[in-house]
Amino acid sequence: MSVVVYIDSNDGLSKSALEAVFYGSKIASTTGGDTIVVATGNSDNDTLSSLGNYGATKVISHNNNELDSQQLTKLVTDVAKDSNAKVVVFSQDLVGKAVAPRVAVRLEAGFVSGATELPSSDFTIKVNTFSGKAFSFVKINTDVKVISLLPNSLQIEEGEGTTEVVNETCDLGAAKVVVKEKAPVSDEISLPEAELVVSAGRGLKGPENWGIVEDLAKALGAATACSRPVGDAGWRPHHEHVGQTGVAIRPNLYIAAGISGAIQHLAGVNQSKVIVVINTDPEAPFFKAADYGIVGDAFEVLPRLTEAVKAANL
Repeated sequence: MSVVVYIDSNDGLSKSALEAVFYGSKIASTTGGDTIVVATGNSDNDTLSSLGNYGATKVISHNNNELDSQQLTKLVTDVAKDSNAKVVVFSQDLVGKAVAPRVAVRLEAGFVSGATELPSSDFTIKVNTFSGKAFSFVKINTDVKVISLLPNSLQIEEGEGTTEVVNETCDLGAAKVVVKEKAPVSDEISLPEAELVVSAGRGLKGPENWGIVEDLAKALGAATACSRPVGDAGWRPHHEHVGQTGVAIRPNLYIAAGISGAIQHLAGVNQSKVIVVINTDPEAPFFKAADYGIVGDAFEVLPRLTEAVKAANL
């Protein structure tokens, strides 16, 4: 049973891309099939060949980073049909959310969105439900199966392997969506893939005070985030907004300062492995979801945490 994995390789291989390849290879290893990676973007063959260390047995590279959802759907569908693949894997990112359901329709496949674990032997898959408050098990009964993997759901393991990289071009039709401009995010760490996140809310009182958040994030090597009111007020860019209407994250450590913990915010962060809450209000709802809580002023606590991290050389 061959497995096809789609990844976007723009500007290198992201953690979520490696997770998807590793996830697909684990499925393929149970059946003795190949793991065929379809990569679009601008990565060179040397970079793509490193996917062999994560279980890829073949990489089909399309050096094009301006394909729209319909073109990507045709590309992945054609590769899946040509290779007689029974499983297609995506990362549950913006592209995966747009393309995976389309591919499932084209292949007449059962589709599970947001898988958090490897499938069982009968292809029962664990997924989060109700904004992460619960989980369910979904069994795919169709011959062909499409799965999107929730980022930060499994620990990837780098091994030693080789893979063939094939550069292909094909007629995917004219794009119906044309990219006019790209505005790259300046953050060094991608928020959806970050293992450590430092976040703050209205308790910081204004954008001019965000330096203490950024200092702690820099000391930890973490990404920065914010609550929705902060993003709506223009204190921080909207791509940093985490929550039900923002970015859903699953870091190993989430530090929240000056955030009360409304249910909409919790929905986007409650899958974090460890949550640390800093708030002056001991009755703040966020403390009920926290693994560790500090009742204190963020303006005092954050600088002291930064000093401690630096002293510990973390």
